[in-house]
Amino acid sequence: MSEPTFPTWTGYLRPDGRKGVRNLVLVIYTVECAKHVAHAIAAEEPDTHVLGFPGCYDNVYAIRLMLSLARHPNIGAVLAVGLGCEYTQPEKIAEVVRASGRPADWFFIQQSGGTRASVARGKAIVAQLRTQIAAETPRVPMALGDLTVGCECGGSDATSGLAGNPTVGAFFDLLVDAGGKAVIEETIEMIGLRDHLVARAASAQAANELAAAYDKAVRYCREVRQYSVAPGNFAGGLTTIEEKSLGAFAKSGSRPIQGVIRVAEPPRGPGLWVLDSVPDEHFMQFGYTNPNDTEGLMDLISAGAQVLLFVTGRGSVIGSALAPLIKVTGNQATYRALADDMDFDAGRVLSGELTLEQAGHELGALVAAVAAGQLSKPEQLGHREYFIMYKHQDTPSLAAGCRA
Repeated sequence: MSEPTFPTWTGYLRPDGRKGVRNLVLVIYTVECAKHVAHAIAAEEPDTHVLGFPGCYDNVYAIRLMLSLARHPNIGAVLAVGLGCEYTQPEKIAEVVRASGRPADWFFIQQSGGTRASVARGKAIVAQLRTQIAAETPRVPMALGDLTVGCECGGSDATSGLAGNPTVGAFFDLLVDAGGKAVIEETIEMIGLRDHLVARAASAQAANELAAAYDKAVRYCREVRQYSVAPGNFAGGLTTIEEKSLGAFAKSGSRPIQGVIRVAEPPRGPGLWVLDSVPDEHFMQFGYTNPNDTEGLMDLISAGAQVLLFVTGRGSVIGSALAPLIKVTGNQATYRALADDMDFDAGRVLSGELTLEQAGHELGALVAAVAAGQLSKPEQLGHREYFIMYKHQDTPSLAAGCRA
């Protein structure tokens, strides 16, 4: 097969040099009590997304995650909305966003007259921000090598490891070869693969990082007495955590792993990276990791992924805020049953309609089309799920100055 070529498109240049594939206004709420107002502000507003943190008391992990998302390449401007008595301060979030070169505003609901007045004020601000970024954001050429693409799998069945994840792996090889960045998550779905991980390391430092992340994941699973395998996985034909791990790891492709990053930390260079989202041990033991698929997707977005891939054999109807989500299935029955929700039928590899190489190229063409502005099926349906939780995970290189 000849060397694949992919189209170029026009993206949005951010002050830090990164390029976005969407030009969105983000409304952030800083406590659950402000959630309704934030969503009412964004309702019926084009290119306006919402995310927020429910806790009245702040959390370093959550703050770091929100600040990273607020400065994501797909975000052009931010409005931060608080109630007025929580620890997480919307003014501080707006200050950090402005320091990144993006316009930002903030207010407290308690000081703005309550629900109706706050929604009206917020909508006026959003309209002004949207007009500003439409006029002022530079447009620049983009190609596959400009992308960071994250991948997670959920609702796995036997076809996920045979076709869905390997198709992503074939595309990730193309992405890495083009100079892009590929990020895979879920180290707790790598149990049993320590030797495979370390053997793929691009350097001695990467090998040490992978071994440490793996060992922590094993300690976590033993501590909470639960491994990442669910009834739906068994119903779909998987039998052991090792079997699931091999299938999940297939999405990594075949290129060397450059190292391990943590939540809200971007890849340190081009290539394939592993994202460790497992909580660190601390005085409250481990805490919880990825209580649902949406939390894992937000972690990938916090690493700078402009586009996400989600592999599911059993089927899923989620989407994501900020970054378009492309859902891939290796199960043709699932693709037919959920035709409105599934973007890519990798089951054609199992039926013999496509080679794995052809499937990877076709998926790459879809990723390029979505990056160029074509709406993924979750986007068409209005899916913008998100989840930010309390978690303990230190990232020393990023912790300084990230507490709002």
